[in-house]
Amino acid sequence: MSLYIHSAQTFMARLLGLHARRLDGENGGLHLDPCRAVHTFGLPDAIDLVFLDRHCLPVRVVCSLPPWRIAICARARSVVELPAGYCQAHPDFAVRIRLALRP
Repeated sequence: MSLYIHSAQTFMARLLGLHARRLDGENGGLHLDPCRAVHTFGLPDAIDLVFLDRHCLPVRVVCSLPPWRIAICARARSVVELPAGYCQAHPDFAVRIRLALRP
């Protein structure tokens, strides 16, 4: 099954992140670009984070970040937020992300 990633392109969309948009089931994600830090304040569930460089290659993966936490990656250009457990369930998550982000 393919991965669908919604892109948060405006400042307000990135600021609100998953507070304004819920993930689309187990195969949906949210791409924040540019973004080097994510918080889960107020989110009801944990999420997976994949921080990407400018070539959309992973530079850091955070599995199941619980609510009320912060994750930072200074080397990242952007980040993809995914349902908790997605990265462990799909070892090819990096390929899936690159395919989903292709123009």
